Order: sequence, then structure tokens, then C-alpha cells
Amino acid sequence: MAVHAVRGAIQVDADDREEILSATAELVTAVMERNALTTDDVISVLFTATPDLTAEFPALAARKLGFHDVPLLCAAEIAVPHALPRVIRLMAHVSADRPRSDIQHVYLRGATALRLDIAQ
Repeated sequence: MAVHAVRGAIQVDADDREEILSATAELVTAVMERNALTTDDVISVLFTATPDLTAEFPALAARKLGFHDVPLLCAAEIAVPHALPRVIRLMAHVSADRPRSDIQHVYLRGATALRLDIAQ
């Protein structure tokens, strides 16, 4: 088994608790499904949110999805003037028996603009 990092991001419509939880759940679910992962494969997940999102911790959505014994951490993105607003990002460290080139990074909603080269 190798350790790989999986990246993803999603843009939310508003700094609203339910919107943050719903969008984060959508992102986490897409990352897990597209990479055929279970929570046992996940070593840790780092979530970041742009400074305009403060209504809830994105990691709470992962806990609600069953990430009970996975280390999770939330942090704030740096406030870059021209950055895309209202974005939640994740970087999951996973154990996977496949080459790095087979890992699918997931960019949803407006966050597709962050990585047009790999956006779904």
C-alpha cells in the first residue's frame, strides 16, 4: 500500500452553517466514491475554508459521514485579494494500492475554476 494525497474543493453559495455542511458532505462523498475509498483507507483529512466562511467547521460534515476515528483538521486559507470566494478545500491522506496517477482529485461547483485541467 502507498500513501497518496487526494485534493478537492467546492464553492458554497453563502456563509451558512447548513450550506457549509451540505457542500462539504458532497465533496467528501465525491472524493470517496471516485477513488473507491472507505474510511479505513483514510489516514487524515485537512480542510481549509476561505476567510469569508466562518459559520461552521467543515470537518463536522465528515464526522457526520462516519469519519469518527480519522484525524481531521480545519484551517483558514490565506486572504489573497483575487482568490475565489466561499471555497472549502480538502487534502486527504489515504492508503491506496494503486499508482498516484490513478487518484482522482475532485473540484465541484464554482471551484472547478481552480483546476480547469482536472475539473469534473
